[in-house]
Amino acid sequence: MMVFICYSKCTTCSKARKYLDGLGAPYEQRDIKGDNPTYEELKAWLDISRLPVKRLFNTSGQAYRTLQLKDKLADMSVDECLQLLSTDGMLVKRPILVGDGFVLVGFKESEWDLALAVKRD
Repeated sequence: MMVFICYSKCTTCSKARKYLDGLGAPYEQRDIKGDNPTYEELKAWLDISRLPVKRLFNTSGQAYRTLQLKDKLADMSVDECLQLLSTDGMLVKRPILVGDGFVLVGFKESEWDLALAVKRD
């Protein structure tokens, strides 16, 4: 079963949830603020997704701005980034959809269609 990691007050997460529900896709929902991703999960997701670590950051979030991460990320190692992300779910870009052999970060319907093998007319 897929795991849908989201924040209840996030409009993009709401769109992604409606998308999954519209497909009738089975998933387990997890709140990113109440159940923060661990370092090990983030590392595994990064490996599976093959995304650069910077894509895991919620760059529009208040925590990102408060910590002035825009200026600091370039000098941080992948390990340091993952350690930081594991301290606060609000630093992590959302939604995240974890399935068998894939991890999707953020919601782009075309990417989700590809990963979930959705056919559109």
